[in-house]
Amino acid sequence: HTHIVFGGDRAQEYADRLNGTPYEEIAKRGGGILFTMKETHEAGTEKLFEDGRERIQRLHSYGVGTIEIKSGYGLSFEKEKEISLVIARLKKHFSPQIQIFNTYLAAHDVPKTFSSSADYLDQVVLPLLKELAPLNIIDAVDIFHEKNYFTDDDTKRLFKLAQDLNIPRKIHADELNSNGGTELAIAYSALSADHLLKISDEGINQLVGSQTVATLLPGTAFFLGKPLAPSRKMLDAGVKVAIATDYNPGSCHCDNLLLIASISAAQLKINQAELWCAITHNAAHALGKLDQGVLAVGMKPRFTLFKADSVSHITYNWGKNFSVSLP
Repeated sequence: HTHIVFGGDRAQEYADRLNGTPYEEIAKRGGGILFTMKETHEAGTEKLFEDGRERIQRLHSYGVGTIEIKSGYGLSFEKEKEISLVIARLKKHFSPQIQIFNTYLAAHDVPKTFSSSADYLDQVVLPLLKELAPLNIIDAVDIFHEKNYFTDDDTKRLFKLAQDLNIPRKIHADELNSNGGTELAIAYSALSADHLLKISDEGINQLVGSQTVATLLPGTAFFLGKPLAPSRKMLDAGVKVAIATDYNPGSCHCDNLLLIASISAAQLKINQAELWCAITHNAAHALGKLDQGVLAVGMKPRFTLFKADSVSHITYNWGKNFSVSLP
């Protein structure tokens, strides 16, 4: 779970948050995702590609061999198309050394030029997905299901089209409010429901035994100073939990998965086995890669070599890069 094709940065927004301005207020005055949309529109295709390439190389330097990249900072028909094509180009550029998963997240926010989320869906999100689908470059669709962003009905319409096109579903769910995003994910057999800071007990109960992975992004909550997702409750209930960076310009500008792993171990109250399963086996399942992420007969694992005395040393040393190479 990353959002690494974007223009500009949001360092000033970070300073504003440290001064006490909440993210929701920043977004209302033109900051947040819409600010990055503006910066991304001003960046040319080659700039987006080169910046994306450098970010992927940094992620790879920490031993990461599979990267999901979501679109979502174009928020117009042409720019979202351009970003999806840039991700496809990055995927080809790094194959087979790095495996890239291209997720279509045009439903990331609603530009102010549209009257409603439904209007934006009708004019951009759905028709563009129909245009991109025959190119076979989209690995999954995603949507930011949240109050003041995209509704239950928006999500159902996008997921129904994705089902018709045989494209897997993912969802940003229950991050700012508990509003049934997890339940929608399960109803449409989504690969994953991500964030889940405000997931309900019913959402947790429904995840148990489902094929939907709960992808937690503790770096985002840590960066924003918000309470973390109830990871221990999920794990104890039997939920399949994955952990990712959510590397993006606004709410988690961190490309170090090993640092995120250290934060997870300390703050999510999970043990080493649960942690490493979350960033390998379960992370692979969150991308529909059921034959990866584990060393077993018939599987296709990808290997990273760490120069460390044990896996515990990797998370014990916060932020240190133990990666030696990735074949």
